[in-house]
Amino acid sequence: MGNSIAVNSRSGDVSAMRELAPRQWPRKTALRAKIKQPHTFDAQSFLRAANIVKKVVECGDNVVVFTQGDPATSILYIQKGGVKLDVVNQAGKEAVTAILGPGDFFGERCLSGQPQRVSTAMTISWSTILVIEKQDMIRLLHTESAFSDLFIQHLLSREMLFEENLIDQRFNSVEKRLARTLLLLANYGEQNKPKMMVPKISQEILAKMIGTTRPRVNTFMNKFRKLSLIAYGSGLRGLQINRPLLTAILHNS
Repeated sequence: MGNSIAVNSRSGDVSAMRELAPRQWPRKTALRAKIKQPHTFDAQSFLRAANIVKKVVECGDNVVVFTQGDPATSILYIQKGGVKLDVVNQAGKEAVTAILGPGDFFGERCLSGQPQRVSTAMTISWSTILVIEKQDMIRLLHTESAFSDLFIQHLLSREMLFEENLIDQRFNSVEKRLARTLLLLANYGEQNKPKMMVPKISQEILAKMIGTTRPRVNTFMNKFRKLSLIAYGSGLRGLQINRPLLTAILHNS
């Protein structure tokens, strides 16, 4: 899976879509309002904070940040790039639980006393990651109320997203799950304007995110491209998400 970087002692405008609700899609109605994402954490202000160890790691694509089962001793914040989180069960089945980008924290479960990582984190592009030791993070949360409020918003938003993803798996078709995932990657429904172009992501990763096979993802990606809902290849540096993808979902809901 790549070389692991050392992050512990042992070793990425649409009002109708403000929610991207993963529950069963309502018929002939717009999607319900989504919880607003927290403002992006000002990493530079954090780096200037007193008594905080300033540790920044830069790594290329497909680098393991930490592995499932590693000691959980730090929280990480993505300044640039992107990271995917995946979990492998005892039978060896793998599922991608999140694709994260600039402004996202991960590894925060160590704050609850969890001694080991419950997932593997790997970069999906060249990334700059801020590593915050657990005790420094606890001290910051206790002394900086504005930062504490921001971090709580982050936790609540992430928890809601996990819950919505679970409901999505139970109630929606593969096609709708894939479309929703692509829209989430493009930031549809967030306060910031959606991104027309998102980093290139493999169909294998998309399959693990929505709980299906790569051939099924390939079938629907080809369908979306033929309908001009998305575009990729032909010199494009990433995956282009077009607004008609959102319209198609709402029309078929």
